[in-house]
Amino acid sequence: MEIPNDGAPAAVPGPIRHGRWRRIRRICWYLAGAFLGLPLIAFWVAYLLLDVRSPQDVLASLDKTVTLRYADGTELLRIVPPDGDRRFVPYDKVPQKLRDAIIATEDPTFWDNSGFDPSAVGRALFTGVGGGSGITQQYIKKSTGDDDATIGRKLQELVLATKVTQQQDKERIFESYANIISFGRGTFGPAAAMNAFFDRPLDDGMTWSEAAFLAGMIQSPSVHDPAVSGDEHAADRWAYVRDKLVERGYVKGSEAAAMAYPGAEIRPPAETRASLSYREYHVKQQVLAELERDGFPLSRLQQGNLTVQTTLDRGAQAAAGASLKQRLKGEPKEFRGGLVAVDPANGAVRAYDGGSNGVRDYAGTARPAGSAFYPFTLVGGLRAGISPDGPAASPEKINFLGEDFSYPQRCPQLCTLRTAMSSAADTPFIALAKQLGPDTVSAAARDAGIPESVDGTRTLREKDGYLIGSGIAVGRYPLRPLDMAGAYATFAAGGQRTAPHLVDKILDEDGDVVWQHDDRPAPAFSPDEGTSRRIADQVGSTLSAGLPDGRRGALRTGEFQHGNSADNQDAWAVGYTPQLATAVWIGSDDERRLLDAKGKKLTGATVPADIWRTFMSRS
Repeated sequence: MEIPNDGAPAAVPGPIRHGRWRRIRRICWYLAGAFLGLPLIAFWVAYLLLDVRSPQDVLASLDKTVTLRYADGTELLRIVPPDGDRRFVPYDKVPQKLRDAIIATEDPTFWDNSGFDPSAVGRALFTGVGGGSGITQQYIKKSTGDDDATIGRKLQELVLATKVTQQQDKERIFESYANIISFGRGTFGPAAAMNAFFDRPLDDGMTWSEAAFLAGMIQSPSVHDPAVSGDEHAADRWAYVRDKLVERGYVKGSEAAAMAYPGAEIRPPAETRASLSYREYHVKQQVLAELERDGFPLSRLQQGNLTVQTTLDRGAQAAAGASLKQRLKGEPKEFRGGLVAVDPANGAVRAYDGGSNGVRDYAGTARPAGSAFYPFTLVGGLRAGISPDGPAASPEKINFLGEDFSYPQRCPQLCTLRTAMSSAADTPFIALAKQLGPDTVSAAARDAGIPESVDGTRTLREKDGYLIGSGIAVGRYPLRPLDMAGAYATFAAGGQRTAPHLVDKILDEDGDVVWQHDDRPAPAFSPDEGTSRRIADQVGSTLSAGLPDGRRGALRTGEFQHGNSADNQDAWAVGYTPQLATAVWIGSDDERRLLDAKGKKLTGATVPADIWRTFMSRS
């Protein structure tokens, strides 16, 4: 190659340069083809291999009722399909306004797309906003129960959405979608939703405002319900749907101007909750939570047409409600109460009453146990070889883990742990907790049956979930009546521990047992059964009490003080016979000092003890 006079290299000949670019272009075409072709091939293969059930088959499989029974096999309550209420509504019976509101909000291209909106899917994939799942995709997701956030699941969803669109007309797809989705409050389908929120039947008299409200519930029913998040949040969601209706031309001019958030028309859940009383509602929720932990979520029960036999005794359940109602009548309106009764032999909950004041379940709500916690401290002392009849320190003031405690002197002059229990003295048990250490006291309560955690939150701990502070000496850490009844049942069973439970067994449609609770008793306080029994019997001997019918039992009443006042905010009566362990809690919705109808401070020995004795004599 000749070198120019100026020393610069000669230019590369044209054919070589052109050949290089041809190779680059060819590689780019190959890559583009692979980028576009491989997904198309995968889509086509999946289309051939995957099958989709007809919407009619899906709806038929979901149309089941779950029945809860008492222990004797009689009906307790029904969870009407699927989660409270499902009423099938044919396409032509869904009001046009509601159809338009749902489509405008959930899938504006529904009538024209092939099962999904490519632009919406792309927006969701590349920007993370804009939704992505149209009506047909949502139907596929709900009908298959597959909601995994994976690319494979999304591809399957797109394939099946395309396939069902080719096999079914749009009206049938919308009909199936509308009847399978949840609108909140345990409703599936527009008829159940209309009843749950507006307490009237679904018909063409539906207003645009009502249609916008119901359509807005679909995205996140548990969040958008004004009973949960308030009217301000619900009104914002309603306004979003209204704007979509206007933007997409469904509502125009004067109709749009006349629309208003229907807050005054929306009924509270208590008025439309499928005829369940609050007491029944609490039982239902507790049973469903227990079933889910045991591997039987509600969807599995519904699809399997299963029946749940609970441990609840019909007579005991009725006695619990009557005892609470009778004694609380005439007391201050802020008084609340819960009662749980457990069979010591097997942990079966025979009565569960969370009150009748609202959706809050007082049998399953944790509150400070106060001095009703002291029997667990006594267990720690007995295991350390301390006698309940030996001399016990009873100072008026005591410091434990940096906190000063001061209580009136109630223990007799010759104070023992036995006399301290009977005289409701506090400082002997605080002194014992100090002597044993907080870990020992906590371990004793756990061995009796207080669970490590409830709903993911550790019990018997400070708010950080780790530290055991001075509060354990005075029962400051909140415990549920359910747990207190279960732990006292260990004393009643002679030191044999079982976990309290409300579900006995699950039956299929032929009456055959699918699953049964299995929790065999085990020694609680020592590996040696005899030692565990001795400790339980010694605790019981300090709690001796009589029942109105002459039977002997064991009862510990207790309170938890309100702040630094001399008054109480929580009062307990927890005790047992060999056949039944029962916990009664009385307090209020918030932390406040409580005075009874006579103007006297609430104590465990008054209202709670009266309820306990009445219930135990009726059971």
